Amino acid sequence: MQAQLRTVRTRRLIRLEYDALIERAVLDEDDPIELLDGRLFFRGEHQGSPHEAASIRTRLALDRAFGPGYHVRSGYPIAFEDESAPVPDVVVLRGPIDHSVDAPPSSVMLVVEIADSALTTDRRGKGGRYARAGVADYWIVNFVDRLLEVYREPARTRSGRWRYRSVRVLKHRATVAPLAAPRARLRVADLAP
Repeated sequence: MQAQLRTVRTRRLIRLEYDALIERAVLDEDDPIELLDGRLFFRGEHQGSPHEAASIRTRLALDRAFGPGYHVRSGYPIAFEDESAPVPDVVVLRGPIDHSVDAPPSSVMLVVEIADSALTTDRRGKGGRYARAGVADYWIVNFVDRLLEVYREPARTRSGRWRYRSVRVLKHRATVAPLAAPRARLRVADLAP
């Protein structure tokens, strides 16, 4: 007797359905989940980990660098499109903190991901999403190699994919200035110890 294989049906979610799952308490808004291209992904960071420490360190450094007129937050989704609500480790938004819910992409000044095990996902997957949304300044704090990867100039390739034309890899002793705060100087060592 042969076993019959059962087909499993799946479908992609849109952001409104994802939000409804949270409203109905099927998902908790504090769950380490993000919606990417209609699929739910579990984020791997743990409280008290070096990842969390780097996120806090980065948030504090960016708060000092940007100052009034901007606010820095972490662990909250950005609603760029209907099928995705990525949760960057740190994001800098222009304007008062009250106006950050469903912030338009034009108010996003900088997105930072803290990467160790998810380095490839942050480079390709999330990087492409951020480029498609028009995020002009995207950084990856590369925990593995103790570097900062700075991505700028989002552009569409001939194949229709989105990527960043400018990629700079800064070593531990280098400094960097965010595009939206050009007078600020942040040390890579402060972000990726």
